[in-house]
Amino acid sequence: MPTNADPVGDRVWTVPNLLSVLRLLGVPLFLWLVLGPQADWWALGVLAFAGVSDWLDGKIARAWNQTSRLGMVLDPMADRLYIFAALLGLVVRGVVPWWLMGILVLRDVLIVLALPVLRHFGYGTLPVNFAGKAATLCLLYSFPLLFVAGYGGIVGDVARIVGWAFAIWGTAIYWWAGLLYAVQGLRLIGEARRADRATDADATSAARPAATADDSEAIEGGREARTPPGRHAGDSGPPSSDRKGATSPP
Repeated sequence: MPTNADPVGDRVWTVPNLLSVLRLLGVPLFLWLVLGPQADWWALGVLAFAGVSDWLDGKIARAWNQTSRLGMVLDPMADRLYIFAALLGLVVRGVVPWWLMGILVLRDVLIVLALPVLRHFGYGTLPVNFAGKAATLCLLYSFPLLFVAGYGGIVGDVARIVGWAFAIWGTAIYWWAGLLYAVQGLRLIGEARRADRATDADATSAARPAATADDSEAIEGGREARTPPGRHAGDSGPPSSDRKGATSPP
């Protein structure tokens, strides 16, 4: 039985990871359904499965303590691939303009370009924030509605209005989540730089007492070397005799 104390680990064979892999396998199937036979209802079914499995793998990972590093990579990757696939299908079919796809893809490109900078300072991929999840849900809700909007009639008109509302809000929140990632990344980089400066300062301050101790030993050594035989450092009287009771000649 799982325990709540299980940390995030390197496990691979977990139920959430299996669901994420199935979602990834559904991406090319979705694209083929949209661009090949144009079986939109089957494509919408694949999108629905992707949305349900996205929610389910998160619930299972938390309930069964099966959170893993692999799952933290697969989950957002599947979300982005579905967004890209749905956008590509809608653009090719002439449902949405190219500029919408360009705006969303540009945001992901900027985040990917920032990853090497984070790795340089010792950080990996940033965890998905709430705004990013909300934006993904809005976009994944908008795409099925925009597909339905192409069929005309009152259902198509309502789907077009609601679908574009979700698409606009999703795009705005998607970029807002990107700005939050940027702020978080800059804060982590600033903390890493401050930690490096503190480490350098500690190393410098640790080296100074060592040098002072060496100098003190050298001074004491020189002082002992200058002390005449038969006298101790700090003595102010005449030199003592080597033999007890002996006196100086008259």
